[in-house]
Amino acid sequence: MLGRLMPREGKFFDLFNAHAARIVEGSRELAAMIGTFSELEAHAQRIDAAERAADKVTHETIALLHKTFITPFDRDQIHQLITTMDDILDLTQDVAESVALYDLRKITPEAKQLADICHMSCERVAAVVALLHNVKRADAIMKICEEIDRLESDADRVMRAALSKLFREENDLKQVIKLRVIYDLLESITDRCEDVANVVEGIVLENS
Repeated sequence: MLGRLMPREGKFFDLFNAHAARIVEGSRELAAMIGTFSELEAHAQRIDAAERAADKVTHETIALLHKTFITPFDRDQIHQLITTMDDILDLTQDVAESVALYDLRKITPEAKQLADICHMSCERVAAVVALLHNVKRADAIMKICEEIDRLESDADRVMRAALSKLFREENDLKQVIKLRVIYDLLESITDRCEDVANVVEGIVLENS
């Protein structure tokens, strides 16, 4: 009787999808920002707007978690999923802020490549989150998770090559330090995307 009277599931899947949309928006702006290296402030402002909107979704999700009696899957997994998704946008914002903070004047092809990989990873995060309402589609979900894992491995390889080239060819120590920070942050975005994939895999394995 009590279970029928209390809220069931709520809008969790809608909230996951809303947050994922902001992740894609932020990553798209970041890829454009790094790719063209122009209108930096405008791109940074749009990334900030996406991050603020995502924060609201995160807070709404956690509030809903506290007042929902029956959740679609484990409460800890819901909390871990939304907070890990939020980490992606926080790092995206960190990249944009670091470009301004360090007064970065030029960018490298490797940074552009990493930003593109970040965007592709974020698009797949949105795709896999969109399938969570039906964990019976385990094969499709796992396939996207594997793609996210491959993209993270691609980012690792680009990162290693970028650092090797940076230390060999860049004589300006300040530029080395600045670019090292940007590389690290960009690669970390793909790490967080992989973390989301790992959470999703756990949800599917426990519920399919």
